Parts: sequence; C-alpha cells; structure tokens
Amino acid sequence: MNYNEAIDNNKVDFGNMPPQPFLLGLLSAFDNRYQAIADSYFGEITWKQFFAIICINLCKEPPTINELADVMGSSHQNVKQILLKLERKGFVQMLVDENDKRKQRIRLTKECMNFCEKNDEESKAIIYKIFEGIDENDLLNSIKTLLRMEENLKNI
Repeated sequence: MNYNEAIDNNKVDFGNMPPQPFLLGLLSAFDNRYQAIADSYFGEITWKQFFAIICINLCKEPPTINELADVMGSSHQNVKQILLKLERKGFVQMLVDENDKRKQRIRLTKECMNFCEKNDEESKAIIYKIFEGIDENDLLNSIKTLLRMEENLKNI
C-alpha cells in the first residue's frame, strides 16, 4: 500500500493517530513488503536466511546459535530453523565448539561465499535504490531514532 496515496484517496482513516504507533505500523508494513521483494529476488534462499548470513558475517568469530539469535533479534528456535534450512542447502556448517561441547558454532561454507559474491553488486544496488532521494542527515537521524527505540524496548 502506498500510504501517501491511501491518505490522499481517503482509503484509510488514520484519524488522530499519534506518530509513534503510525511509525511502528509503517515499519512493520515496510518489513513485510521488503521481505516479499527480497524473497523473490534471491530465489534459492529467503530474505530471513540471507539476513542470517549477513549477521554471521558481522560476527568476529563463528557465532553460536544464541549469539546469532541475539544479533538477529530473534528467538533461538526461529534461528535454528533458518540455520537448518541453510545447512540443507549447503550454505552453513554447524560445528561443535572446541571449548564447550554443548555449543554449536555456525560457519559459512564456500558455496555460501560464492552465492554472496555472485549477488553482491545487485543486492547493493537494490539497497541504494530503496534509499534513493533520502538525505544522509535524515538517514542518520532515522538510525539514531531506531537505536533509541531498541534501547527503550529493552526496558519493557
């Protein structure tokens, strides 16, 4: 849904909705739309699977499932399901931690790295297209706002 169009055509009545719940709804709707577009783009993996790969790459050492779940902002169970699917596709390996045999560490495979390399330029182009026409100061303020919201969420 194009919110500007919906407002202009009186298709949706946001009434006197304060900006806070409107922004949360907008973020949720954007996430759903972005996920659908990203899912169709990658084809062989979903956006959530690709996001897991990105988060694994952000970690300084192969993360445990719990560490990855924390980075992704998701539950252990959801991340485990994503990883099992990536493992079946040959994109990750789950290895027993050398120091604590109860833990599994996640490592990206060469096949995954090849997939990322193959899709790197076009996925970056899509991201830049999404942010086209957005001033860098607006973007930095958005990041600052979301980080503050993240902190506030921890206090609930």
